[in-house]
Amino acid sequence: MKPAWLNRLSPAWRARMVRMGFNFHPAFRGTGGRVVHVSTDLRHIRVRLPLNWKTKNIVGSLYGGSLFAITDGAHPMMLMAALGPDYIVWDKAASIRYRRPAYSTLFAEFTLSTETLAEIRSALARSRELDHQFVVELKDAKGVVHTVVERTVYIAEKHYYRKKNGGGDTP
Repeated sequence: MKPAWLNRLSPAWRARMVRMGFNFHPAFRGTGGRVVHVSTDLRHIRVRLPLNWKTKNIVGSLYGGSLFAITDGAHPMMLMAALGPDYIVWDKAASIRYRRPAYSTLFAEFTLSTETLAEIRSALARSRELDHQFVVELKDAKGVVHTVVERTVYIAEKHYYRKKNGGGDTP
């Protein structure tokens, strides 16, 4: 969940703090990726994964674990910021499809569009919990897709979830 003090910052500082939070968090830092941009409305994040000694596999291309790991957490964070504290948001499942080996830096773009957010709010008004799938393409500087990651995010109204599951926040 997003810390309450983050709401008291200006949008520009909030975006900077989210970027720094990702980049300094040990688990994300270990992926080899770096968040290079967070929009002021927290609805767009860009991640860069360079090919270097930390991210290279045995054949010299980007390590699959790094490709997969840099996609973790971005959509849930954006949803938590957009929906507010009355919702529980969790990464639920993910799959990865390697299209071609990457021998250069790749980029991942995470976007939470106004349409997607409206769709999620509408679905939550009907069912109070849902699974939403996001697709992230990892591309090189020329726009060639090397990897596709599908992530399923669980979203529920907090009071509904707690009532259903006896009080806890873990799905």
